[in-house]
Amino acid sequence: MKELRPKALSAANFAAFGDVIEARGTPRIINDGHAKRYHDLAALDLLAEGGRAIASIFRSTPPAYPFAIRTMERHPKSSQAFVPLSGRPFLVVVAPVGAFDETAIEAFVAMPTQGVNLRKGVWHHFNLALEAESAFLVIDRDAPDENTDEVQLAAPLVLHAPESSP
Repeated sequence: MKELRPKALSAANFAAFGDVIEARGTPRIINDGHAKRYHDLAALDLLAEGGRAIASIFRSTPPAYPFAIRTMERHPKSSQAFVPLSGRPFLVVVAPVGAFDETAIEAFVAMPTQGVNLRKGVWHHFNLALEAESAFLVIDRDAPDENTDEVQLAAPLVLHAPESSP
């Protein structure tokens, strides 16, 4: 069985899949000096074919690790963003846009201060909490048409928790 070990998430190593949402760069000081605005952190792409942007809360329970990845999905008409609300790290499992390639699957550990915006068409596994039940703000597309493709892996891929996790 093939194995997958997650690496630390960074804007550079995630660029092929989308955006890392985190406070970076020089903020704009707003609200009479009481707030710092880190502006335009992700390229949201949600309005194709009559879609509209929606905000949802997902509550995810961590699976037992090591975990067998069997399915991946993509949203061909929109991006999808996940921003952690529970102050815990989480795992992101992705593969490039295009024809699904099992050999190109990568895993990342997102810190509690990092979210991700998955580019339109990026293959990904469902949201993976790491340490305990975790809440996520999810920004994605709502429309009456279908926007999810799923594939089954030929054989399960074993995802390990990061070395520092329990």
